[in-house]
Amino acid sequence: MAKIPERVQELTVGQLAQRSGAAVSALHFYEAKGLITSRRTPGNQRRYTRDTLRRVAFVRAAQRVGIPLATIRDALAELPEGRTPTRADWAGLSELWRAELDARIGQLTRLRDHLTDCIGCGCLSLDTCVLSNPDDVFGERRSGSSLGPSGPAAAQPRRHGAQSR
Repeated sequence: MAKIPERVQELTVGQLAQRSGAAVSALHFYEAKGLITSRRTPGNQRRYTRDTLRRVAFVRAAQRVGIPLATIRDALAELPEGRTPTRADWAGLSELWRAELDARIGQLTRLRDHLTDCIGCGCLSLDTCVLSNPDDVFGERRSGSSLGPSGPAAAQPRRHGAQSR
């Protein structure tokens, strides 16, 4: 990988892609989503400040742990423009996501623990299965997999070829 001289304060999209490991198309996508910014040269070429390297690294790391792009964008909006964010800047942002990540870890742990039970019993009941029907609010009111009308007419089996009204 070619080292970019310190006197170069702006990077082309190709240089940014090479240094960050992100595809050029990903960088264009990040820019379209407001995660990074560039300026345009008189020839309409993108130029990125050197601090964009850290922003791209932050976006990619946040994506790997499942943080939504909108949340990443909001976090990056809190960072200062015109200077490379400090360790304290990054620490503050990551602390905001700690509770969300802990909640996800808890959900995944419960999923893992229930997965063996459900596959083992084979029920996958829409009434009681925590995997196929998590946080069921309708099941408290009535059972079954349908939210359609209830009552004697609804309980009648449909004959093959019968037209619905």
